[in-house]
Amino acid sequence: MNVATPPDALAAEGLDVCYRVRGRDRVVLRGLDFRIRRGESFGLVGESGCGKSTVALAATRYLPRNGRVSGGRVLIDGRDVLELDNAELRRLRAHSVAMVYQEPAKALNPSMPIGRQVAEVFEVLGSPRREALEKARAMLGRVRIADPASVMVRYPHQLSGGMQQRVVIAMALAIRPSLLILDEPTTGLDATVEAEILDLIEQLRREYSTAVLFISHNLGVIAGMCDRVGVLYAGRMVEEGPTRAIFEDPRHPYTVGLLRCLPRRGRSKAQGRLDTIPGQLPPIGAQITGCIFAPRCVLADDLCRAVDPPPVRLSDGRVSACHHHERAPDLPTTAPPARRLAVLVDQAAVPVLSLDHVSKSFGGGAVTVRAVTDVSLELWAGETLGLVGESGSGKTTLARMILGLTGPDAGSELRINGRALASHAFQRHAAHRKSLQIIFQNPDTALNRARLIRRLISRALGKLAGLAGAERLERLHALIALVRLGERHLDVRPRQLSGGLKQRVAIALAFAGDPRVVVCDEPTSALDVSVQAAILNLLADLQAERQVSYVFISHDLGVVRYLSDRIAVLYLGRLMEFGPAEAVFSGPHHPYTEALLSAVPSVEGGRPERIALRGEIPSPVRPPSGCVFHTRCPRKIGAICERDVPQLREIAPGHSLRCHLHLDELGGAQAPAAADQASVS
Repeated sequence: MNVATPPDALAAEGLDVCYRVRGRDRVVLRGLDFRIRRGESFGLVGESGCGKSTVALAATRYLPRNGRVSGGRVLIDGRDVLELDNAELRRLRAHSVAMVYQEPAKALNPSMPIGRQVAEVFEVLGSPRREALEKARAMLGRVRIADPASVMVRYPHQLSGGMQQRVVIAMALAIRPSLLILDEPTTGLDATVEAEILDLIEQLRREYSTAVLFISHNLGVIAGMCDRVGVLYAGRMVEEGPTRAIFEDPRHPYTVGLLRCLPRRGRSKAQGRLDTIPGQLPPIGAQITGCIFAPRCVLADDLCRAVDPPPVRLSDGRVSACHHHERAPDLPTTAPPARRLAVLVDQAAVPVLSLDHVSKSFGGGAVTVRAVTDVSLELWAGETLGLVGESGSGKTTLARMILGLTGPDAGSELRINGRALASHAFQRHAAHRKSLQIIFQNPDTALNRARLIRRLISRALGKLAGLAGAERLERLHALIALVRLGERHLDVRPRQLSGGLKQRVAIALAFAGDPRVVVCDEPTSALDVSVQAAILNLLADLQAERQVSYVFISHDLGVVRYLSDRIAVLYLGRLMEFGPAEAVFSGPHHPYTEALLSAVPSVEGGRPERIALRGEIPSPVRPPSGCVFHTRCPRKIGAICERDVPQLREIAPGHSLRCHLHLDELGGAQAPAAADQASVS
């Protein structure tokens, strides 16, 4: 007896999508073909602007008014989405397809309690209100929200980003969809929260046999989550097949380039610059003869520039659209291997920045938030200090105190080049304000969108460097050359630039006054891996040339490892571990550091065995007694952790951590023999 094969959860067949811009149809997806089987997870990767989100919008018929499917078709559970009438389309969205967006706050109604929003999904499916509320409570429990009843009565702004994302996932999975579309669902989340969300998605996918379309620029996440992957470039699927095969042996130059842009496990700037992909994506709707990637490909020849390569099916089940797919793994690198970016740091000199017993409390009386508690750090010229920890650990508060945007508590001491630094920026000498600059995560927040780039940088040179006339013009051109911008970029506005180019302008503004210390607050987290590599190379180059010091804040530990010389690990405002980057990453680790590192996905081995932390991070209003980490610590040893505050002890030269465990009980590499005598605090 023949059993009919169930239809694919999602299939795109020759899909073309275009946007109507200024009276012209501009093609954004070209002849797209891929399938996602039931219960399968399919990853879609590529740079911003390549069409990833357009695929999701086309699949659900959510294209903007100026967008349309101009060719091919999209099938969900065997039904052509483009042929459904409005009633059928609503039923499809209510019963078969769910979508989780990058920013959960935008998907939640700020004026409605969480319980009502989740219950609405069940009411749409036909449940009475009381029953819908009970199902909502149960569904919140399914997504590992510890106290669903209390969360039900809260509003979205009262939840953390990770909790908001769990609520959105609960709403998406409430209908038990046959297809779940995830569009950058973990971008901006801490590594630990990201790992919990991904574990949850994987568990529920298997439980409900849900197919997943996972869109992300995080290749490590895709490597650990997806059975198959498609690589999208300028609207074309240039490579598609089993994830491990593509990541271990890529057969398209673009895929090779993306993977080489990543800071690989254990790699630092001491090993040289990261590889990058030359050039930029073609503009939307560009008419290109031949291979669309040829203008950026070092393997391109006359055949590539004249003939569009057809998809070639390889023996291992993958498809590559490249004339020279057999040569792709040997793609020449773009980074000069001999260039070393590490700076020799003279720790016998006066530190460029010193923090002694720095604390910060907000509020007062019965409600006091202890954001930072007794942190002492030193930063030398030409050094990068990486600040890591979950949201709420005090990283940003510490950075704001360095910049003078937030005043520290009494008894805190900050010094620059050995001289006392006033608490607030307006109290500081002009030279001190000029010496301390910041690069923000989102350059749009630092750039006036209405001003020309020339005007923005000139103004910064006038205010920070005190330059005018010909001298300012000369310095302007030197500065744009320093950050690898061209003359053509001066006479455009920020809104006309890509994210990577805008970040270069933001870096130019920070360096206008020849700073000694630059705070980098998540400067690459919103960027593609190719742009991220270029920005990291730029920061390392500037440091090598200018001997500038960085305070580098990021939740991407691979990026932190690449750029940082030393690492400070913060938890609830306390310094839990501090030392050379190599020592902190190789171990022995503090249990909190160990948990952070275990949560980091990698393309080299998928996701590692994760060390789960218990519960949520405690409130800084009422921090736990003893070791503040003991309520979540997987290595808690007993009452001593609850009773006694562990001291920050040195376990090796320059490497300190705060823990009651013996050195040989800590995770990571074996401790050096000389330090084996370290005792319990």
